[in-house]
Amino acid sequence: MSSGILAIEDLKVRYSGLPVLQGISLHVDAGETVCVLGANGAGKSTLLRAIMGAQPAFAGRVLFDGREIQKHSTADIVRLGIVYVPEEKMLFSPITVEENLLLGAYVMDEEAQIRANLAFVYRLFPRLEERRRQAASTLSGGEQQMVAIGRGLMSNPKILMLDEPSLGLAPVLVDEVLDTVRKLKAEGMTILLVEQNVREALDLADRGYILQTGRIVGEGTGPALMASDQVKSAFLGL
Repeated sequence: MSSGILAIEDLKVRYSGLPVLQGISLHVDAGETVCVLGANGAGKSTLLRAIMGAQPAFAGRVLFDGREIQKHSTADIVRLGIVYVPEEKMLFSPITVEENLLLGAYVMDEEAQIRANLAFVYRLFPRLEERRRQAASTLSGGEQQMVAIGRGLMSNPKILMLDEPSLGLAPVLVDEVLDTVRKLKAEGMTILLVEQNVREALDLADRGYILQTGRIVGEGTGPALMASDQVKSAFLGL
């Protein structure tokens, strides 16, 4: 059995009978930042959705803290401590920043803890506190991504899964969002990251996996993958 707070064992997923994930095995240890790299269509988002129970697995196991969760509902998986921030952000545009953030605490009951989590998010993203009464639709793309990440943090996750957090952002905002990931890593957050900016992802990740047409074709530490011919040729154009 794989080690780690999160362990994926021989996970297989099909869409309309066609294989998308073809036996994925990986693990994430507590406090680690692990990135998954791959071209569009490699199955990265499908992997995260399958972990969340949003995409049924055809075979294999997803273990969290040693217990199988692949048949749990998404709501129960969130309650266990896994949070997924999808690339679409999925904010509720008409309501305020703070109302969007508080929606992330729907699995929590203690008002004091919810307020403490909100204070933590505002420390992490001071700009959101400044804009807390604004409608989410009035924010820039980078600020909306901050709200999406902040909303995920509101439920005290044991592991935060980020799907392309810098997608579609201007370069200066890409740096800002990835700096946020670094801050969360420094706080001890366990992170599973799918990210198109390969250099930046490998620079901040402890380890990484390369996904190609639904299979893991490479893995290693961030520096080792950065130096590998596989990454240089496939992602860095070298």
